[in-house]
Amino acid sequence: MRNVEPIKRVNISESVADAVRAMIVEGRLAPGERINEVRLAEGLGVSRTPLREALSRLAAEGALASAPAIGFSVRPLSVEEYEQFSAIRPLLDPEALRLAGLPSPARLATLKALNHRFATAGDAETAIGLDDQWHRELIAECPNRVLLELIDGMILRTRRYEMALMREAPNRLKAGEDHARILSALQAGDLAQACAALKQNMQGGTEPILAWLRARSAEEAKT
Repeated sequence: MRNVEPIKRVNISESVADAVRAMIVEGRLAPGERINEVRLAEGLGVSRTPLREALSRLAAEGALASAPAIGFSVRPLSVEEYEQFSAIRPLLDPEALRLAGLPSPARLATLKALNHRFATAGDAETAIGLDDQWHRELIAECPNRVLLELIDGMILRTRRYEMALMREAPNRLKAGEDHARILSALQAGDLAQACAALKQNMQGGTEPILAWLRARSAEEAKT
């Protein structure tokens, strides 16, 4: 564990989760590394309680493994795992939108405002949070609650992969443009086109993330 920066944001548990997730993506916490909670809490400048809440959250996301009497350890980022994830979301979200139907003018306005905030986000953590919020708002009226729970689980499980995507401003710009196309189709009353555009949005980040994962794997193999 190296280059730990103290936490400064208000929502401590969420901020700690963001910080540890970033450390995993950036390689500052190595695959398989056991989490030294005392050292990590000291490095982040937080107490053990919000740290453990954050670590439990990351374990639920699949970023960490947890074992009795051993504690938390870093689960490796995997090309194979992400390939499986990336094949599922493009099926789930468009179906949820189809079932939700055309949004009200008020919901459309909310979605446009969220997309503007997303497009102008200055960092990956903020962008990911706003992107997740946008997608949840888009399908909020879907009557199939089980489908929504599945999507929520996928959002959590892919967050550490998507951080690599959202760290690059051009990727955030493209995602914002995708959102705008979806909203234009909805405003025009074309639900089928909106669902097709949403599927393309879901698929658009796959190749950049896979390229990053393969490059990362190649670098790790050299060490």
